[in-house]
Amino acid sequence: MEKQKGIRRKMTIMLKMLSCGAGAQYVLSYGTHKDFLTVTFASGFAVALGILVTSKVSGAHLNPAVTFALCLLACEPWLKFPFFFLAQTLGAFLGSGIMFGLYYDKLWHYGNKQLTVIGANATAGIFTTYPHEHLSAVNGIFDQAIGTAALILCILIIVDPLNNSVPTGLEAFTIGCVVLMIGWSMGSNSQYSLNPARDIGPRLFTAIAGWGSEVFTAGNYWFWIPVASPIIGATFGVLVYKFIVGLRDEARTSCPSNGEQNVKLTSQKPKGRC
Repeated sequence: MEKQKGIRRKMTIMLKMLSCGAGAQYVLSYGTHKDFLTVTFASGFAVALGILVTSKVSGAHLNPAVTFALCLLACEPWLKFPFFFLAQTLGAFLGSGIMFGLYYDKLWHYGNKQLTVIGANATAGIFTTYPHEHLSAVNGIFDQAIGTAALILCILIIVDPLNNSVPTGLEAFTIGCVVLMIGWSMGSNSQYSLNPARDIGPRLFTAIAGWGSEVFTAGNYWFWIPVASPIIGATFGVLVYKFIVGLRDEARTSCPSNGEQNVKLTSQKPKGRC
């Protein structure tokens, strides 16, 4: 009973954190909140579709932070991590290249025949994240780490066999909704990358495609924060899952490492908690 009360307290923290974050963004977004909603919806559905497409093939390893969390839980061997990271970064790089080609003429027209990183007609932020002028490095690290920790914690709980099961086939959309909620509540500081590959891959592409080395120097060398902070957040999310949420040992040792296993885990009925 005490353990269940502890779980409820921690989930109330998550509820309050996300709801207050949404209110903060609405008040502090200087009239741009409605436009930002379009981006958050697209990001959430993109994650859901990505999981649906790849879950049976690779276990939906779309994010190095998630892969890192699974390695911490001993669900994946550490030897795989650099190869997954490289493949994820390459995928983000190529995806950016495709969209650059699709919007090539419009990018040049919007930027008045220039590709700029910072300024009124900047377009580099389409592909990767940059902080708003108010954001310090310390606040940026905290921003990315907390958002990623929330993502990792929710994913682990969603696929946990002792949690209320998600209907088979809806796990991807549930995780997509998590990304959507994180965007709504935590995204306005720096576009909530939460994914090192999703940031560094497009940044490398834009550096090559014409934006130049400024993509690495802008925002007081911001580029390393969206790469390192999600790893910090993933570590914290795993720790919260393992030691605070307090699911029993059988759940802690189950590994949500592939799509088939995720479906199997979430289709099992809870057997009760200690």
